[in-house]
Amino acid sequence: MSKVKTTFFCQNCGTQYSKWQGQCSACKEWNTIVEEVVQKENKKDWKTTDSKISRTSKPLRVSEIDGSQEMRFNTDDNELNRVLGGGLVPGSLTLLGGEPGIGKSTLLLQISLKLPYKTLYVSGEESQKQIKMRAERITSKTDNCLILTETKTQNIFKQIETIEPDIVIIDSIQTLHSDYIESSPGSISQIRECTAELIKFAKETATPVLLIGHITKDGTIAGPKILEHMVDTVLQFEGDRNYVYRILRALKNRFGSTAELGIYEMQGSGLREVSNPSEILISKKDEELSGTSIAASIEGMRPFMIEVQALVSTAVYGTPQRSATGYNLKRLNMILAVLEKRAGFRLGAKDVFLNITGGISIDDPAIDLAVVTSILSSNEDVSIPSDYCFAAEIGLAGEIRPVTRVEQRIHEAEKLGFSTIFVSKYNKISLKNTQINIQLVAKIEDIAVHLFE
Repeated sequence: MSKVKTTFFCQNCGTQYSKWQGQCSACKEWNTIVEEVVQKENKKDWKTTDSKISRTSKPLRVSEIDGSQEMRFNTDDNELNRVLGGGLVPGSLTLLGGEPGIGKSTLLLQISLKLPYKTLYVSGEESQKQIKMRAERITSKTDNCLILTETKTQNIFKQIETIEPDIVIIDSIQTLHSDYIESSPGSISQIRECTAELIKFAKETATPVLLIGHITKDGTIAGPKILEHMVDTVLQFEGDRNYVYRILRALKNRFGSTAELGIYEMQGSGLREVSNPSEILISKKDEELSGTSIAASIEGMRPFMIEVQALVSTAVYGTPQRSATGYNLKRLNMILAVLEKRAGFRLGAKDVFLNITGGISIDDPAIDLAVVTSILSSNEDVSIPSDYCFAAEIGLAGEIRPVTRVEQRIHEAEKLGFSTIFVSKYNKISLKNTQINIQLVAKIEDIAVHLFE
C-alpha cells in the first residue's frame, strides 16, 4: 500500500512546497498556496499492457535530423487552420480557452463533425443526449465522430486503445481525474497529471489532442500556469456577449505565428466562418456622418478595413473625459496631446470618446491616422467621404510616419472599392497600374487641409 503524502501547491503558478506559506516565492502572489493530498504510486504507461518497450532516443546532429515538412490534419475550417499555422500537427496538444458560453464546445464539436478523420469527442460536462441535440442543430449526420462521456483518464485510454482515433478532443481538462493522484478533479495536481498523461499519449502515438480549458474571472486559463507551458498551442476564443462575432487568437504556437486572427459569427446553426472581416467591421449607413473614418489594418497576414468612430463635445463638468473602446487609452491621450501641441487644435477642454466598431481590440499603429481624422471630423462636424481610408502612424512631432506592408493595405482597399487611401510620403511604394488614388501626406496639417478646407 503506497503512503499518502500531503503537499502544497500555488494555484497561480503551480510551484510545489513542503509546507504552507503566505506568499509564493516564485510568482510573488499572496494567499494562493493550498494543501492537496497526493498519493504516490508506481505509474503505469497510458497503455494497459506493457508488451511494447518504448525505444529510447539518441542524440543527433542538426544536419542528421529529418527536416521535411510534417503532414498536418486539415480541420476543414479555414479560420482555425490560419490560426494554427496550416492545420493540426500530429502529436500536438492544443489548449482552447474562453469565457463560459462563448462557444468553445460548439466550435470543437462542429469541427469534429466535419472532419474526414475518425474523431473521439470526450465530454466530462455534458451527457451524450445533450451533445446529440447540439450536433443535430449544427450539421448533418456523420459517422466519423464518436462521443464518449467519461472523466477518468484510465477509462478514456482503454477506449482509445479500442477505437484508435485519429484526433482526440477533451471537453474539458478541468473535469478529468486520474487514479494516480488522490485529489478532486480541477485541482492543480489533477490538471497537471492528466495533462502529462495526454502529452505522453499524443507524442507516442502521433495523435493530435485538443483540450478545452476554463478561464478565471480575470481572463486567465484556470489551473497552474505550467499547464500553458506543457501544451504546444494555446488558443483564446473571445468575444462580447452583446455581439454575435467571435475572435480566435493564438497566445502560444510552437508550429506557427501567434499574430494570426480567426473571426466567426455565432448563428443558430453554429459558428460561421467570416472570410471577409471588413463586412462586420464597417457599418452600413445611408448618409455620411461626421466622426467616422476607415483604417486599413493588418492582423497577422490578414488585411482588413476597420471603422473608427469618435465623438468630441464640450466638457460639461469642467474636467474633460477621455474614453476609448478597443483602442489603447494612453495612445489616445498621446494623439490628443500631439493635436494640441503640434497641430494647434484646441481639444484640452473637450470630451473625447473613441470606439473601434465590431467589438474588437486593435494594436496596429497604422490606425493612428484614422483616429486623428475621426477626431478632427467630429470636432469640425464635417463628414469624411466614405470611400476614403487611412494607413499611417502618428509621431510625437506631428509627422505622419510610414507603416509596414503598405502595399498589401493598398491592395485590400482597392479590392473593397475605396477610391483614395492616405499614407505617409515616406513609404516606399512600387505599385503600378492601380485604380485607387494614393495620397501621400507628411504632417497632420496636410490631412486637415485636404479634408476640412
